[in-house]
Amino acid sequence: MQEYLVFRVYGPMASWGQAAVGGDRPTGMQPTRSAVLGLLGAALGIKRDMTEQLEQLKASILVGVKQSVPSVLMRDYHTTQVPSTKKNVSLRSRKEELEVTELNTILSSRDYRCDGLWIVAISLTNASLFRLDQLKAALERPVFSLSMGRKSCPLALPVQPMIMASLTLRAALDREFPPITRSHNEDAMWLGHNGRVTYFWEGKRTDFDQEQVLTTEPWDDPGDRGRWQFKQRVMYQCSVVEDKNVSL
Repeated sequence: MQEYLVFRVYGPMASWGQAAVGGDRPTGMQPTRSAVLGLLGAALGIKRDMTEQLEQLKASILVGVKQSVPSVLMRDYHTTQVPSTKKNVSLRSRKEELEVTELNTILSSRDYRCDGLWIVAISLTNASLFRLDQLKAALERPVFSLSMGRKSCPLALPVQPMIMASLTLRAALDREFPPITRSHNEDAMWLGHNGRVTYFWEGKRTDFDQEQVLTTEPWDDPGDRGRWQFKQRVMYQCSVVEDKNVSL
């Protein structure tokens, strides 16, 4: 039996960042590894400049995700006014940036996933310096506010973390949570759940007993946090049609 920390992520808007080129800021379909690490780091109170703690957290967990509702893609045409970069000049707040006389306008397109529902399962590696009960307690009483990829995308519900022992990762991800509305059937109606779900995981390809498993190598494993650099990792995914009696 393997122990997992399982929790639910739901909100009106999410942005699971992918490689950004030029002014485009795309989003993935599911919480990326960096997003889950950011969520746990915020809950634990680990700041961005605490490199050693971030590295310890990164080496401690394996991530599995179930996309229960595919969500709707929304694109935002975004304009931002920022000052030019000057040597030896550091602006510490947005207020200080806007006080600069000459501002440049940056145009970008930012993608979001709307009304998505995801289940996340965390397992510990042999090198872990954290405990599942420690991560669970942090998610229940987070030090910093939790968000779905960006600070502008807050959670709409508590994540309701639970620790469970399971024979398989799929069984952990299929763990039933209370309905978002009055019933699971009403959830399916309002969120557009059509019975098809997609699983994403790292570790072993054979963790899911499926004939058709897609292997990808996303750039979502944090590298140099100061330079916003990411590394590739191996991730597997498969889509299945759930039994109609299976709840969200």
